[in-house]
Amino acid sequence: MRLRLATNMLSGLLKLSMLGQRQGPHITRYYMYNHLSQIMPGVPASARVLSISHSIALCESLGMPTSQIVEANYPAVNILSLPYPDDEFDFVVSDQVLEHVEGDPYVAVAETFRVLKPGGVAIHTTCFMNPVHGAPSDFWRFSPDALRLLCPSSATIVDAAGWGNPYVFIVMSLGLRYLGVPDARWHPFHWAAMSNHPRLPVTTWVVAKKA
Repeated sequence: MRLRLATNMLSGLLKLSMLGQRQGPHITRYYMYNHLSQIMPGVPASARVLSISHSIALCESLGMPTSQIVEANYPAVNILSLPYPDDEFDFVVSDQVLEHVEGDPYVAVAETFRVLKPGGVAIHTTCFMNPVHGAPSDFWRFSPDALRLLCPSSATIVDAAGWGNPYVFIVMSLGLRYLGVPDARWHPFHWAAMSNHPRLPVTTWVVAKKA
């Protein structure tokens, strides 16, 4: 009872301290979105973008033109068999999708490269040290090296890395996982979101260019 009361009080204080603060994505995406936006080149207004299974938030954070985004959301569209011709898109984005693929992840990633134009870029984010979660089921975990391995050998790996730290599990235990992280650097929640221990990746990603 005392632990629950203390947890509720701490959670309430953190939420109160965020009032009036501009907030970004929640803690398991905040660092990752910021990092990817820094390594991505400017996206031309004419770029054709395929957003896999509700990855629109990442597309928008990377400055991809909204009018050029085609949404391919499960179950109407399955990443294992994309209904698009070869060499159709400049970018393919899947944000926290690969762990939910009910099938061969090699096939899933190969499909995203198939529909990319030569020189096009695939961006896949997923998870490694993350609690089991549905939407609708949870099948896989990927380290950065595993994501490199999933990409075609002819592809150029632009970036493959991960984000995580021990503090994120404290945030989860407080029930604050999906609370937007304040952009203010002085805030302890911001500090927890930006601290990265590469050997403890909660989320992982790969950015790769098609040959």
